[in-house]
Amino acid sequence: MSVHPGPIGSKFWTPGVLLLALLMAAGAVAIAARFIGGIGYVSNLSTARPWGLWIGVDVASGVALAAGGFTTAFLAHILGRHAFEPVVRPALLTAMLGYTFVVLGLMVDIGRSWAIWKPMIHWNFHSVLFEVAMCVMFYLKVLYIEFIPIVVERFKGRVNLPGPLSALNRIAETLLGWADRVLSKIMWVFIIAGVVLSCMHQSSLGSLMLIAPTKLHPLWYTPILPLLFLTSAIAVGYPMVVFETTIATTSLQLEGEMRILTPLTRITIFLLGIYMALKIGDMVIRSSYRYLLDGTAQSNAFLAEMILGVIVPWLMLLSHSMRRSRRGLFVTCALIVGGVLLNRINVFVVGYRPPVSGSNYFPSIGEILITVGFVSGLMFLYRFFVTYLPVLNRPGQEVSP
Repeated sequence: MSVHPGPIGSKFWTPGVLLLALLMAAGAVAIAARFIGGIGYVSNLSTARPWGLWIGVDVASGVALAAGGFTTAFLAHILGRHAFEPVVRPALLTAMLGYTFVVLGLMVDIGRSWAIWKPMIHWNFHSVLFEVAMCVMFYLKVLYIEFIPIVVERFKGRVNLPGPLSALNRIAETLLGWADRVLSKIMWVFIIAGVVLSCMHQSSLGSLMLIAPTKLHPLWYTPILPLLFLTSAIAVGYPMVVFETTIATTSLQLEGEMRILTPLTRITIFLLGIYMALKIGDMVIRSSYRYLLDGTAQSNAFLAEMILGVIVPWLMLLSHSMRRSRRGLFVTCALIVGGVLLNRINVFVVGYRPPVSGSNYFPSIGEILITVGFVSGLMFLYRFFVTYLPVLNRPGQEVSP
């Protein structure tokens, strides 16, 4: 089967895009206030609560929900399941943008953002955070390299810069041709590297909390937290592809990809089932189930995470009619995505209770505006790229045998 993606070419500045631009502007104002007045000026973070919404959502959740990039690459390119090629490019774009905004979120969150480059020089092999930093850094570059062929396909042989810039046309064409020749031969190296790097830092994010046994609620603190982070990221990869593909094809009035998405979610039954078995089995072995009905915010959040984000959607996926229904499949995958999102928020925010913290944490307006601005920026750029680059299948363009 061959895929024929192309620029959508529809009107870009729609009311929805204008709304995204407005939210981005509000987030930019909050970011400016953060760098002018300091983190304490726009956030409710403190020495006792050094992280909150920015880490729980912008970083931890952003990394997990970008897992569709490496899971689809593994399926289509390494396992050779080329029938799933139409969803690889959208998943790659989502992952690339997601990790870009993870890095931007880190620059807002850390106190000395100008020192973010230091892990490249000062290596600390005893730090899990060092491993996360290096993996994210390298994987983001791998994602950019994997995206280059899409740019080459769009502009090779079509470079026509106006005015004084026309002198660069020949140079640009030469670079595009060189990238096309070289990357076509070595792209498999970056695909494998992307899968390996993703698996490494997805699990290491869970390892970060292993040093906080007295600060993380027993419902989430477990020695297998790195394994749970890895399996949940893998399990949410394909549902995230379904989620973003359905939103994109619906909002842009494109033909759906149900012939691809339905078989894709059959794999999710197995992957989500593994994650669910690990979560429940770990809870039974550690006897942490005794906290389930104590009525606290932590127990309620854990029940919502497990019931609405894992058990219910897994049962829904078992229904053949549900997997064949576009609306039903979207709702099911939205629950899985929401479940993993809630899990990361629970681990890093809800379940995190430092003994020295005298009050509960709730994000400030500034924190919320920055996060909303980042999410809006991600959606804005996604719309920009699919409008002008060959990412999605063109309207009326099917996969041909």
